Amino acid sequence: MRRATAVAAAAAAFALALLLANLRPVMAWSGADTAGGSATAKTRAVKDAQYASPLEMALSPDGTRLYVICGQAGELRVLETASGRTLRTIGVGREPRGLALSPSGDRVFVANSWDDTISVIDTSRLAVIATWPETGEPSGAAFARNVQGSDALYVANRISNDVAVLDAKTGAERMRLAAGRGASYTTLAPDNSRLFVTHVYPNPGRHRTAPESEVTVIDAAKGRVVERLPLHSVAGVFHTAISRDGRLGAVVHLHPKNLVPMAHVEHGWVFGDSVTVFGADVGGAVEVPLDEIDRYFAMPFGVAIAPDKSRIYISNAGSDCVTVIDVSRLMRFIHSHPAPFAQDLSASANYVVARIPVGRNPRGILLSRDGRRLLVANRLDDTISAIDTRTNRVVSTFVLAGPKMLTGLRRGEQTFYSARFAFQGQFGCSNCHIDSTFDGLTWDLEPDGLGVDIVDNRLLEDLSGTEPFKWNGGNPGIPIECGIRTEKYIWRSENYDYRSLADLAAYVIGIPARPNRWRLPGGALSEAQERGQAIFNRDVDRFGKPIPIENRCSFCHSGPKGTSQRSFDVGTGKPTDRSGLFDTPQLLNIGLTAPYLHDGSAKSLEEIWTIFNPHDRHGRTNDLTKDQLNDLVEYLKTR
Repeated sequence: MRRATAVAAAAAAFALALLLANLRPVMAWSGADTAGGSATAKTRAVKDAQYASPLEMALSPDGTRLYVICGQAGELRVLETASGRTLRTIGVGREPRGLALSPSGDRVFVANSWDDTISVIDTSRLAVIATWPETGEPSGAAFARNVQGSDALYVANRISNDVAVLDAKTGAERMRLAAGRGASYTTLAPDNSRLFVTHVYPNPGRHRTAPESEVTVIDAAKGRVVERLPLHSVAGVFHTAISRDGRLGAVVHLHPKNLVPMAHVEHGWVFGDSVTVFGADVGGAVEVPLDEIDRYFAMPFGVAIAPDKSRIYISNAGSDCVTVIDVSRLMRFIHSHPAPFAQDLSASANYVVARIPVGRNPRGILLSRDGRRLLVANRLDDTISAIDTRTNRVVSTFVLAGPKMLTGLRRGEQTFYSARFAFQGQFGCSNCHIDSTFDGLTWDLEPDGLGVDIVDNRLLEDLSGTEPFKWNGGNPGIPIECGIRTEKYIWRSENYDYRSLADLAAYVIGIPARPNRWRLPGGALSEAQERGQAIFNRDVDRFGKPIPIENRCSFCHSGPKGTSQRSFDVGTGKPTDRSGLFDTPQLLNIGLTAPYLHDGSAKSLEEIWTIFNPHDRHGRTNDLTKDQLNDLVEYLKTR
């Protein structure tokens, strides 16, 4: 009887969490976040809460000013470096993600990823003096001198997978250089000779093979790609650092183990966290792990090399700490032991000398000119930690202006980006959903059985009204997707309490859709997109033969988000699938999310119909000409 009562109580509590998490976000967070005051005042305070969310930093040439990008607030904060006092708050575009400072310090350039703009800021007036258009979700920026005769701003674009070279005075585009998929972060060598660009999604490759990434190396003076440094079995590449003498480079990244079943969590076989060091001091490129045998240090993001090249500092965004590597010990280890090292969790004991606790979700890091102080931007608690590099201790913390109350959405976001729930702190939600999106990988998840039901990782944007979840449609709502299933099969460790689960579910269901780059202003369609829309909605084929209603694109992909929320057999099942029935995916921003189909076997939208629809079960498409198929694809990208 007691057991039955306990089960009933747990079921009731979970049902409440399910209800809360599927309400609109404001309602989900507004009740228990403040003490006193009317419900209306509480709701308004929560709805209006806008956290700073510091991401990246830059120092003025004299070191007296600190420029901080605040992503959620859409601001550039200017701080007094010594005290952390805010001198000015400057509004920029939506979701600023990268910044660059001119060598003289007279200009700051901010890449606004959701606005597709660059804000140009005059540092004497501390005001925006120009806004330049830039397409492709600009995410990183670097200022280079004398590129083809005049100064240039290099901009890494996450959606267009390239680097734009802009005139640093006018913003006029000179050229574009192909980079890796999801190009995001830029680092200019201290001597201005080379630019190093990384990307967050793996480059396209064969289905169910190890991911491949690169560091795109650009001759900064000539504006030409001179090398593509390969990063094997790596996906999710973040910042790069180059030593002052140019002989040592370090780039941090994830090492996903997505080709084996996720059943091996307890053996460390889901994600590795690593750094690849390269350059003349190394004699090539060598990947070494940051993790230990019984502890993991998730989501390495920022990296800096000490001026005297004695230390490498790495922020671990999922583990709320900074890892310190002794460079001389690292070089001795590399040169005296046979490679490879990436899977050897005993290796880090040979060169990691400290793990420094900082704030939640540390991202960008920055060394003072003399290397005695390391600044760390803690994105999810709106602080900047100042570390004394001689003692490896936080000596002061700058608190950025913003709401002090933690809303349910903010708590949910903190949970989403934390690795504390997984066994030995190995990974968090954000490992597979980088920046709350996706990772471009396919996984063998254990709940369906080992070696079966290989699944493509879907985009987390504007999910409300797209239920059920999972490719087999087995999860009716986010609380089950993020709760029971994740705790049992993925975390293998700590369970969420009911409030944490409700907060996490509210955050996930409330992730907004980024702007659609294929839509024309005002929602109009191009001529090709209009032709594609007609094909999407057609009821007869090119030869006048009626198309059964269940075989029309618009039948399965109905509704405002392009899903009927039902499962169908469209003939794309594989021998590894237990069932041929698959949930109809939403079409929001589908142009971004290759690979496609339930198992990621289609590398492009075109392949869905040119390779994987031979019998016209996935819509009537075999009658289409190549131009008509192109039109259909162009329309789908606008959804």
